Amino acid sequence: MTAYMNMSMGEAHRRITEYLNRFSDAVSSQNASSLRFLLSLSSNSSYLLSLADALNTFQDANRVIRQSDNSAQFTEILLHLFRALQCYRIGNLFDAYQAFEKSANAFIQEFRNWESAWALEALYGLAYEIRVLAERADRELAANGKSPEKLKAAGSFLMKAFGVLAGKGPKRVGALHVTCQLFKVYFKLGTVHLCRSVIRSIETARIFDFEEFPKRDKVTYMYYTGRLEVFNENFPAADQKLSYALTHCNPRSEANIRMILKYLIPVKLSIGILPKDWLLQKYNLVEYRDVVLALKRGDLRLLRRALQEHEDRFLRSGVFLVLEKLELQVYQRLVKKIYIIQKQKDPTKAHQVKLEVIVKALKWLEMDMDVDEVECIMSILIYKNLVKGYFAHKSKVVVLSKQDPFPKLNGKPVNS
Repeated sequence: MTAYMNMSMGEAHRRITEYLNRFSDAVSSQNASSLRFLLSLSSNSSYLLSLADALNTFQDANRVIRQSDNSAQFTEILLHLFRALQCYRIGNLFDAYQAFEKSANAFIQEFRNWESAWALEALYGLAYEIRVLAERADRELAANGKSPEKLKAAGSFLMKAFGVLAGKGPKRVGALHVTCQLFKVYFKLGTVHLCRSVIRSIETARIFDFEEFPKRDKVTYMYYTGRLEVFNENFPAADQKLSYALTHCNPRSEANIRMILKYLIPVKLSIGILPKDWLLQKYNLVEYRDVVLALKRGDLRLLRRALQEHEDRFLRSGVFLVLEKLELQVYQRLVKKIYIIQKQKDPTKAHQVKLEVIVKALKWLEMDMDVDEVECIMSILIYKNLVKGYFAHKSKVVVLSKQDPFPKLNGKPVNS
């Protein structure tokens, strides 16, 4: 926060009156972007900060609101908003959130009474502010040794806002935007299971037509629901949703593209599709380079080293387990390389792979496994249709099918 501005009582009164006039003008002229600006507490705009200084100087803004012909009807919104501004200015984020939530609830009541959807952008700003202020208030609570609780409260407010938008009128196009703010809250809190009821409403309610929602909201929605599908290991659905988000994302929004790719790449890897190296370079996703290289080479050691090196990053993203399961594809690639080498030496015996040869290949990669462990892995590969063939147990040999011994995933996940 910048230093407080010293001002006279007369100047403070003038600034407060000017704000009230701008607020009532924005409502009467249905100027949603102007109204959004006037509600943007966390923007740290010099205009709102100087208003906060005026409020702290004048001390009796309540009387000014009630005496104003144009603003009196918005008393509940403005009283609490002014209180939030004052608290925010002095760095009291907990009280700022408390007051702002009361102002936001009063705004929702007014919004409910407006027949048209003109104020949607202002409501979007409110939804953003409530989430950001709650996060900051929770950090303040945690720093003071108290239990953070405001983000959960913000989630409850956003559900209320969603309920107001989930009707048959023109306001329903705003429902997806509020849903995306809810997703951000639930992901931050680690309560992603709460997303289900909102998703159900969006995807099954007849009042919603997904195509009528704004493009940016559809991209954000697909990104978060795609992440949920990754979490549920439903990779075809994750691929479809995250690919939609990538295709429709603003090509100039490199940070957003990177966020989408962070989840789409592990999904693509799990269904056998490898990204090009230029893509990893361009979007600074080099943590996946050795993972991709391990899959190409059949190098189990390299995969495990890559997972160990970037473990924290992969765990934070929630993709570590997805990447760990790529081991089966790496084993498939290793056996395929042995098969290719044997085919070059003696094409007639290429389809007979001794387990002992696989053990030696793994030992060369500094992976110590005995024949029984390798037999177990080969059984899984055959069961999951990554290898076509059967065991000759007595001779400890895998007899590969002469037709397509290493089926491609072709965009489908490994059989569960």
